[in-house]
Amino acid sequence: MLDTSNQPTLPPEIARRRTFAIISHPDAGKTTLTEKFLLYGGAIQMAGQVRAKGEARRTRSDFMQMEKDRGISVSASAMSFDYGNFRFNLVDTPGHSDFSEDTYRTLTAVDAAVMVIDGAKGVESQTQKLFEVCRLRDLPILTFCNKMDRESRDTFEIIDEIQEMLAIDVTPAAWPIGVGRDFIGCYDMLRDRLELMDRADRNKVAESIEINGLGDPKLAEHVPEHLLDKLLEEVEMARELLPALDPQAVLEGHMTPIWFGSAINSFGVKELMEGIGAYGPQPQVQSAEPRQISPDEKKVAGFVFKVQANMDPKHRDRVAFVRMASGHFKRGMKLTHVRSKKPMAISNPVLFLASDRELAEEAWAGDIIGIPNHGQLRIGDTLTEGEAIRVTGIPSFAPELLQGVRAGDPMKAKHLEKALMQFAEEGAAKVFKPSIGSGFIVGVVGALQFEVLASRIEMEYGLPVRFEASQFTSARWVSGDKAEVEKFVNANKQHIAHDHDGDIVYLTRLQWDIDRVVRDYPALNLTATKEMMT
Repeated sequence: MLDTSNQPTLPPEIARRRTFAIISHPDAGKTTLTEKFLLYGGAIQMAGQVRAKGEARRTRSDFMQMEKDRGISVSASAMSFDYGNFRFNLVDTPGHSDFSEDTYRTLTAVDAAVMVIDGAKGVESQTQKLFEVCRLRDLPILTFCNKMDRESRDTFEIIDEIQEMLAIDVTPAAWPIGVGRDFIGCYDMLRDRLELMDRADRNKVAESIEINGLGDPKLAEHVPEHLLDKLLEEVEMARELLPALDPQAVLEGHMTPIWFGSAINSFGVKELMEGIGAYGPQPQVQSAEPRQISPDEKKVAGFVFKVQANMDPKHRDRVAFVRMASGHFKRGMKLTHVRSKKPMAISNPVLFLASDRELAEEAWAGDIIGIPNHGQLRIGDTLTEGEAIRVTGIPSFAPELLQGVRAGDPMKAKHLEKALMQFAEEGAAKVFKPSIGSGFIVGVVGALQFEVLASRIEMEYGLPVRFEASQFTSARWVSGDKAEVEKFVNANKQHIAHDHDGDIVYLTRLQWDIDRVVRDYPALNLTATKEMMT
């Protein structure tokens, strides 16, 4: 079906896996789309209407109390389910820009991305940022234009905007018929079928009507005349003006097919899922040192791209999300934890279905499993069957906002330290211990993260905390020749701190501080990103 000549032939069990993330601006309907994927995958019986009242309003992929209260996703969650012959591993990411770091890391663990855009708003700022990350990794992208049942923009206008703003070829896989209240469905351009939306039942799969191309008289039975004329004219224009679907260009990340629909009405979702199966990539080769890891290797390898603490508040548990990079993993296997060189018996691996988990008896390359542990596993860790390989390219960014933190009860300073270290290892925040004075400085990418941290520390540790303004505004990691670093540290003690890995960090107040160091210590490197590694 696809030209994957540059890829090894994968065992059927691995070849049927599709591991992808959903990216979008907040409110484009990403969580609703995730729900419908689960509904069609048979994983849930009834999509948790995001708009319904009370308990029913809790969508399945948002498990933190704060997500439930606010109706936003603030942490990436993973879900595995079957659809047709495919095994989908879906990672839902936070759309809110304050949590972009979690999203960046998640994108290192998937082989493709589904970009959701709002038909009325088109490409928004956060979508553009996330798209750039996909670009850096040449991730294949499939696009879903949502909310077509509301007033939305002209179809050609939306496609032009994607092509211009994101510099990618767009090919329509479907064409919408009508817009807003007049929206009745889509014409499937890949299979010449008519897909009609049922507004009455939101959880019902749309009706497909087999027709023989646009000349079929059956079309007029289902599509009102004024909409039919417009459809015929637009599809003809689209076929002349826009490129045809090229599966290879999609896999290389140069072209994105676009589907139109309404996730809340379950419309267009099934076609998108079929598209992910047909045009999405199989598990890909992972970059690592000293060599790449190919998914068809017999030996098991995987890497941690996310750590979530206290998913189950009753047990102080921490779950490391591991993307399997190669091999066929079986429960109970002993894997080597490359950073500590120690063997780990993986006896309780879990598969996720949002907040539900089940024991994973096995997993193949491409799958995402959770490994409960008590702090041994960190983001960026690699697990192998003995070989010292390190998966590379998982970033950690310098925080943009820094604040001091104090426990409401001074007697509980030790508890606070434990809680902060846990969040630092989870990647939810950067925690710096200044060389001079007591206390900690917490750094985050967006202000909302301080609220989330305060509410989680209080809920999960029973410890009220308050964040206070800090004199520092940004942080840089320091590296270079050992003697130079020591000289620099001794001369700048009031600016020096250590992060939770013990690495030296230079806390700055102004850009001038950074410029001065660059001028006075040319042999040192100050960096705003640090690779999560051993």
